[in-house]
Amino acid sequence: MSLSGPLKAAGDDSSEHLLGESGVREIVAQALSPLGLAGKRVLLIVPDATRTAPVGLLFRVIHDLIGREAKALDVMIALGTHPPMSDEAINRRLEITAEERAGRYGRVRVLNHAWDDPAALASLGAIPAQEIAELSGGLFAMDVEVTINRAVFDYDQLIIVGPVFPHEVVGFSGGNKYLFPGVSGAEILNFFHWLGAVITNPRIIGHKWTPVRRVIDCAAALVPVPRLAFCLVVHHHRLAGLYAGTPEEAWSRAADQSARLHVTQKDHPFQTVLSCAPLMYDELWVGGKCMYKLEPVVADGGELIIYAPHIREISRVHGALIRRIGYHTRDYFLRQWDRFRDEPWGVLAHSTHVRGIGTYEGGIERPRIQVTLATGIPEDVCRAVNLGYRDPASIAVEDYQNREAEGILYVPEAGEMLYRLKDPPDWARV
Repeated sequence: MSLSGPLKAAGDDSSEHLLGESGVREIVAQALSPLGLAGKRVLLIVPDATRTAPVGLLFRVIHDLIGREAKALDVMIALGTHPPMSDEAINRRLEITAEERAGRYGRVRVLNHAWDDPAALASLGAIPAQEIAELSGGLFAMDVEVTINRAVFDYDQLIIVGPVFPHEVVGFSGGNKYLFPGVSGAEILNFFHWLGAVITNPRIIGHKWTPVRRVIDCAAALVPVPRLAFCLVVHHHRLAGLYAGTPEEAWSRAADQSARLHVTQKDHPFQTVLSCAPLMYDELWVGGKCMYKLEPVVADGGELIIYAPHIREISRVHGALIRRIGYHTRDYFLRQWDRFRDEPWGVLAHSTHVRGIGTYEGGIERPRIQVTLATGIPEDVCRAVNLGYRDPASIAVEDYQNREAEGILYVPEAGEMLYRLKDPPDWARV
């Protein structure tokens, strides 16, 4: 089944083509009706707070439609390797009050995924080396273990709810990505993050059928529990599209609309980019998206500034590792692979995505652009991890606005819209 409400075309800001609650309710009801969920145990898998989407609206509608008849309707937060959400943060994500959670939604259990707890995980088997070689275009040939949160086996139906945006690792987020890495173990996560990094962010992001997407869909095919997805397309914080069906089919249609709404084409590169992180990015691990989405339009030798006075740490989960490894280009790691191969590949991938394209020859690393943090992270930490530093108090945001003709690009609320050149350079061509 694949359903959508009226679609908002790229560049059309007329509010009548945005989906309201009645349209959402109609789509959700049509998708759920054939499943016969009375007496069944249902697990709703949703993203954490680092994704813009009306998750609360979908949660409320789904609960209204099946909450009483289902034997159970629970929620799992697809954290990947992000920190667990507090009760207060979960309530904000689901757009409910503490009183509503204890009362109206009192039967609903909310689970934080625990990617690093072996007791919370179960094996689905392995994707064999020969298949990995085919999926990766020959870049890798290795068995990849696939693990998932064992709680999914306690349910008769999985329902994935989440937005679709251009994404640096997989091409477009959403669909089965809320299973892998959303509720998976580290092996598959580390593998496909590094696969995406080896291909590089500019050659992955905003491209639909990538080797990483194929690996994720292959892993999802191992999940024995039936899967339904509601893939959301959000534009200017409003719901522009909602697609229901298998995670593969719903994601495909949502990705097509995301490509129309979430990609901004520019005629020329910019010498300076001020990329302003929204408050939902509370550490550099996620705030790095302000680099990923803008790297393609920064000129060679230019500077991208991540402006986020509210970000005060690199990562609560991975910070110690990143401080030890630093931020480097892909080739820095590949040319010294014996030194780095035993480090978590997902952390290596994050490192290269933040540092961007570059070379490493004769022991000298030459990044294509300068990446500078204007955050609450101290200068000595920024320098130690191989990034530039500016005191955020020294930046007057208004000085960067309306200066594109001078080679200066200002991007408020960066991290979800992809910017790319109409005529991309060779390093960004697929």
